[in-house]
Amino acid sequence: MEPTFAHALQGCFSKLRRHRTGLLVGSVAVMAGFAITAVAVAPLAPDAALLPKRVITETVVPEGLDSQIAALAGQTMVLDRSDVTRGTDTVARLFARLGVADPAAAAFIGSDATARLLMAGRSGKMVQVRTDADGTLQSLVARYPVADDQLATSEFNRLSITRVAGRLQARLEVAPLGSEVRLASGTIRSSLFAATDESGLSDAVAGQIAEIFSNDIDFRRGLRRGDTFSIVYQTLTADGQPVAWGDATGRVLAAEFVNDGQAYNAIWFQPGQGRGAYFDAQGRSKRHAFLAAPLAFSRITSGFAMRFHPILKAWRKHEGIDYAAPIGTPVRAVGDGQVEFAGQQNGYGNVVILRHSNNRSTLYAHLSRIDVHRGERVEQGERIGAVGMTGWATGPHLHFEFRIGATHVDPLKVARASQVVPLDPASRPRFLKVAQQARAELALADSMLARPPAGS
Repeated sequence: MEPTFAHALQGCFSKLRRHRTGLLVGSVAVMAGFAITAVAVAPLAPDAALLPKRVITETVVPEGLDSQIAALAGQTMVLDRSDVTRGTDTVARLFARLGVADPAAAAFIGSDATARLLMAGRSGKMVQVRTDADGTLQSLVARYPVADDQLATSEFNRLSITRVAGRLQARLEVAPLGSEVRLASGTIRSSLFAATDESGLSDAVAGQIAEIFSNDIDFRRGLRRGDTFSIVYQTLTADGQPVAWGDATGRVLAAEFVNDGQAYNAIWFQPGQGRGAYFDAQGRSKRHAFLAAPLAFSRITSGFAMRFHPILKAWRKHEGIDYAAPIGTPVRAVGDGQVEFAGQQNGYGNVVILRHSNNRSTLYAHLSRIDVHRGERVEQGERIGAVGMTGWATGPHLHFEFRIGATHVDPLKVARASQVVPLDPASRPRFLKVAQQARAELALADSMLARPPAGS
């Protein structure tokens, strides 16, 4: 059969050379012949399971143990570790956590003026070390904020201690912070902070989420188990490592929070030369004339109600709200206004009073520091001081009051009822483009959310 087929092929090619106009038909005929042959031959192949099997055994002889040990001994081992400085740290304690066993390096840090900066100022410095196998320090790099009060900045300090020609040298330089855009999502099982921790987000990002949706969701009493969130956010980086130093935290660019089955969304947008703000996907502003709270996020210890006064030991009407927070936590203006008073007032300790439009004023008491002066204009969200425990205070907290004329009112109710700042109509086309991209990114973040199987 095979010679017949070959003879036919040879005749076909001979005819094609004589009749070039029949090239296409001849080609199709040839391909059809191959196809038919393939279909006819394939079933004739033997079943692989029936083929004979052979077992081949080969002895592998490793190199001698002595030669392997010698090869390993010739390798130089370096160990990299990282940690964050603590308020109770000494050089010895920090080195112990980092696996550094180098008394000479510890002495150098204690004696060199530049190297001593490692343990100076506030804690929270990001420290990386590289050591030999025996713990001898080869290099150390510490990254921390330029400003000691850890205010937001575009730069950071890089303190480097390196071994050059057998001697340690210290160098301090200022470098620019980088920025990355990341996605995240999470599910509420107990609290917002627990959910963001589980998702690898900082408390500062959790505070932004709470602030963005503060007029939509009661994060103290209104969260439900199973609520979800998806966010697109910036992460500030120092040499590629994420940082979260006080206010130096990347902004949440877009977010969606599903609370009790109701979805709320927010998109950061800066219209023209104006201040940036959050809007929902339809362009409705989420920015009210007053913030819900003067702290990014904190626990309310005393609300606007009757309470047993901890110092006077009597029931009295509490005409403000107390927020528990560590000393030094930034306090911000809840609305645009002018500083009416900045100083000390008896039981209030260090206090700032802001005058707002329509005969409204706000008071911020027990501050550890005051960052504004009388007569100064401030904008909503601007830092005016820091949490403390001056005056009549049994612990660090902020006492906050809202007044209309001489009457005290509930700050939370005022914030939720305050007017919304609208989107400039001229900026709407550009906003819609930003919103379209944000929705696509939020959908991607939502797809990362771990959900229980259907029917569980």
